[in-house]
Amino acid sequence: MFKDNLRIIKIFPETIVDGAGLRYSIYLAGCAHRCPGCHNPESWNPNHGMPLTREWLNKIIQNIRSNPMLDGVTFSGGDPFFYPQSLIELLKIIKIETKQNIWCYTGWTLEELLAAPERRACLQYIDTLVDGRFLLDKLSHNLKFCGSSNQRIIHLGQLDLTQPGQPVTLNRLSL
Repeated sequence: MFKDNLRIIKIFPETIVDGAGLRYSIYLAGCAHRCPGCHNPESWNPNHGMPLTREWLNKIIQNIRSNPMLDGVTFSGGDPFFYPQSLIELLKIIKIETKQNIWCYTGWTLEELLAAPERRACLQYIDTLVDGRFLLDKLSHNLKFCGSSNQRIIHLGQLDLTQPGQPVTLNRLSL
């Protein structure tokens, strides 16, 4: 189904810690960043968890559609961008089939994602990006939806990402 063997570590059908509102969170396996102090080091291994099959994806879509209380879907991990060619397919399916707001956590910065065409392509399906590696020396328990103060919450709908090479001005999203 996907070019790469996407694997799911965990699903939280209802959570309030992975973005604004009540969210359906999907944690994908695989991360090359290996941030010291990571809250989820078992997610680094791309072979951890269970393979995402079409049948399982259909059940996920059905679960999301059947919960009128949801405010959106969040992808985390690991780093969802570990397999960007498969991520874009997953994002597209979830966006089209559920019409939900999508948040995505990544250790890459927006600038790094924009510089890599296969990762940049994923951004069109993401409404809000939480970017940046977790830095233990910048740990903060006072931030909403971020673990360290270098990480940013970026509402991608406010940016024009259609022009490769064009500068992008960022404003921190206030929640």
